[in-house]
Amino acid sequence: MAGTPVLAGLNLEVQRGETLVLLGRSGSGKTTTLKLVNRLVVPSSGEVVVNGAANSQTDVIRLRRSIGYVIQDAGLFPHFSVERNIGLVPKIEGWAEERIQARVQELLQLVGLKPELGSRFPHQLSGGQRQRVGVARALAADPAILLMDEPFGALDPLTRDELQREFLSLQQRLHKTVVFVTHDLREGLRLGSRIALMEAGKLVTVLAPREFLRSADPWAAAYVRAFGDGPQPEAR
Repeated sequence: MAGTPVLAGLNLEVQRGETLVLLGRSGSGKTTTLKLVNRLVVPSSGEVVVNGAANSQTDVIRLRRSIGYVIQDAGLFPHFSVERNIGLVPKIEGWAEERIQARVQELLQLVGLKPELGSRFPHQLSGGQRQRVGVARALAADPAILLMDEPFGALDPLTRDELQREFLSLQQRLHKTVVFVTHDLREGLRLGSRIALMEAGKLVTVLAPREFLRSADPWAAAYVRAFGDGPQPEAR
């Protein structure tokens, strides 16, 4: 017996240099959509095109090395130092050691970490520091595309706010193409160029943040109402 499709009828274009937020409840298909981009999941039908080429026709190793990937709690290798975690992809790519070290130091500064943290291991860092290392590692080989799966979801509110502000600053400088998964409307409105709302494996609507707040779409309106009497979510 055929199962229920995880995704159905998904037709979505991500514009170069934007931050597209995938917003939705748990189980809505956000992470699966993200994983389709770098072929961690293969579609049963349809096609995923990355930089003008079907990713099914692209060498999967080359594809994944050309895309930065950041997950919740960073996913760092616990037995690698911070420097080794950040420099992993450049090392695999065959960069010279001097170039790797220079890139690691550049990225530590870029994400707001002190150089002396490079010799530490993940368990010696705070949650916010680990996420910064995760972002640095994703940027190490200078990919044009970043996939971010609820990267700030497990952090305390103050650290989360700080990293959101730093992300916006980084994006203004680097202009990466970012697909950012979250279930938090406030985060989506703050970080996204556009918001793609998903429900039950389907794409509901794609709107700019300010349009989302005014939308008559019932699902979008339900998200806005869910903030109740609290402070209104901030839109870019």
